[in-house]
Amino acid sequence: MNKTFMERHTPAEWSPQYGVLLTWPHAHSDWAPVLNEVEPVYIDLCCHISQHENVVICCWDQAHHDHIVKILERNSVNMERIYIYSIPTNDTWTRDYGPVTSMEKDQYLLLDFTFNGWGNKFNAKLDNCVTNQLNALGVFNTTPLVSIDMVLEGGSIDFDGEQTMLTTSRCLLTPTRNPHLNRNQIESLLKEIFGVKRVLWLEHGKLAGDDTDSHVDVLARFCDNATIAYTSCDDKTQDHYNDLNLMETELGSFRTMDGKPYRLVPLPVPGPKHNKDGMQLPASYANFLIINQAVLVPTYEDPMDTVALERLDACFPGREILGINCLPLISQHGSLHCITMQLPAGVFENKA
Repeated sequence: MNKTFMERHTPAEWSPQYGVLLTWPHAHSDWAPVLNEVEPVYIDLCCHISQHENVVICCWDQAHHDHIVKILERNSVNMERIYIYSIPTNDTWTRDYGPVTSMEKDQYLLLDFTFNGWGNKFNAKLDNCVTNQLNALGVFNTTPLVSIDMVLEGGSIDFDGEQTMLTTSRCLLTPTRNPHLNRNQIESLLKEIFGVKRVLWLEHGKLAGDDTDSHVDVLARFCDNATIAYTSCDDKTQDHYNDLNLMETELGSFRTMDGKPYRLVPLPVPGPKHNKDGMQLPASYANFLIINQAVLVPTYEDPMDTVALERLDACFPGREILGINCLPLISQHGSLHCITMQLPAGVFENKA
């Protein structure tokens, strides 16, 4: 392994944060017909996040910028913690095209992977340029930006902060992402780039309606280095029942770095949610976002919301558990974690 990469370390999501990166929905995206429904989700997010840290927002243009400022001020958001930049985008799934933060010795690094619209399913030319454009605007100060010639989405990977990474083979081995790389080559690259010693591959796990090829952030998430919360289904009539149960068995076979079984916390699947065409939508409670002093959890106006909030509360002692109604988000097949990307505190040490 390259000596430089041996000095890499990738922090867990629960590490101290400067803020969260968002892209505001706009009329040039698939959100156009439902802007009035989805904007309240973003307003709610900004209200909660700005109580604990900063919010960095990408918008379409100056008029869009002014619109966002107006509605956030109207909703009493702490504007001293809001930073807005005009950067055109195809869509708002910031998790998958925003920078993934790693460290080399004591220096933070922003890793900019190629984003190709989840295996060339959708146009992503603008989205793929966002991180580089933010860097060109000086948003990240002097923190180095490293371009990685590899297709990888932030929603497809999760870290425990102690050199273990969790991912799915269904996503990372899809030939429309990195067809020139086999599994061993991909794993070697992941270990080098992120400084991890282990990659835990889930061979099973899918959610009906998910078009990301099984991103891990709708399936299983680290809550600490010994706890994994995961999507669990006990309804045999659901299409994802068998695959999620096979995933549960796999998770039970995983061991922590010191050889102990993980504490596994099942998160229920809400009742089936469908769009106007009858397609089932990927509602997952595993798509939560950890921020400073709190965890924001997607809810879906479903009886299982309360169960999920209670179980995650037990996973994050000392953090406030806050539900965010994400029913409007899943109409475009994503949820709360998908539209956000955390930015660790050290990246912005010198920012006013």
